[in-house]
Amino acid sequence: MPGLNASEIRVAGTGSIFVAPAHTPAPADFTKTWDAPWVNLGYTSADGVKFVKKDKLDPVDTWQSVASIRYVFSDRDFSVKFSLLQVNGDTLQFFFASPAPATPNVYEIAAAPRVDERALGVEFSDGPTVRHRFYIPRGVVTETEETAVTRTSAIKLGVTFTAMTPINARFEPLAVWSMNQASGLAAEAEEQHA
Repeated sequence: MPGLNASEIRVAGTGSIFVAPAHTPAPADFTKTWDAPWVNLGYTSADGVKFVKKDKLDPVDTWQSVASIRYVFSDRDFSVKFSLLQVNGDTLQFFFASPAPATPNVYEIAAAPRVDERALGVEFSDGPTVRHRFYIPRGVVTETEETAVTRTSAIKLGVTFTAMTPINARFEPLAVWSMNQASGLAAEAEEQHA
């Protein structure tokens, strides 16, 4: 049974957000970097990244009982929220679901928008040795926040990116969280096998 372990408390000291075409694989291991076609979206607000998991369970009611007899999953929503601070071609295309510009540096907001499916990766570090990666193989920007353009603060491109079921020949999960170091009982098991 896991116990108290202060070394497993994580503070995401610094991190990065990456996007690529849908179903682009994440780097195979932590010795690999997020190379092309992955694009680093640059600076984000100090709020970092928020993960939102919402499950909807429907009750199965019976004639014989007032309380539900069981629950079945009817919906799962997994989203990532963050605010981009850099305003450039990569962030504007991601925020507006815009195609690549026909005229350099001109980004059109379509009257009939298209669904812009992407893969998304998040990596953060806690000190010099601990790294975590979060990967969504397929998803879309489902919500954007209002963007204030003022003289007193940086422009923020706030987005909600929602995971979608991957569609390809092999099974892929909705999302994957990985870490470069085993923790707790897993670390003890690795040491015993060594």
